[in-house]
Amino acid sequence: MSAVLHQEHTDHTHAHGEGCGHVAFPHGDHVDYVHDGHIHREHDGHFDECEPASHHTHDGHDHVHGEGCGHVAVPHGDHVDYVHDGCRHAVHEGHYDEH
Repeated sequence: MSAVLHQEHTDHTHAHGEGCGHVAFPHGDHVDYVHDGHIHREHDGHFDECEPASHHTHDGHDHVHGEGCGHVAVPHGDHVDYVHDGCRHAVHEGHYDEH
């Protein structure tokens, strides 16, 4: 799985948590929150951007993600990721990347 960059999301006054109004989904050992087109995670009393450090292809992915596929859709920048088997998948050049 891709490493997480430790990039603090500065000027983040909103406290994410149950019922905060943002899409939340499990990601490894923590929960990510979608906010203003970014993926945030709580870390040591602040929020970090939770983005992959490198391009990682998810091999052997036979399922096609899209509207009505049954997986949580997460808006992310200029595209949509899909939460599948504890990872976020993003369509990229004919395959899926794993975040």
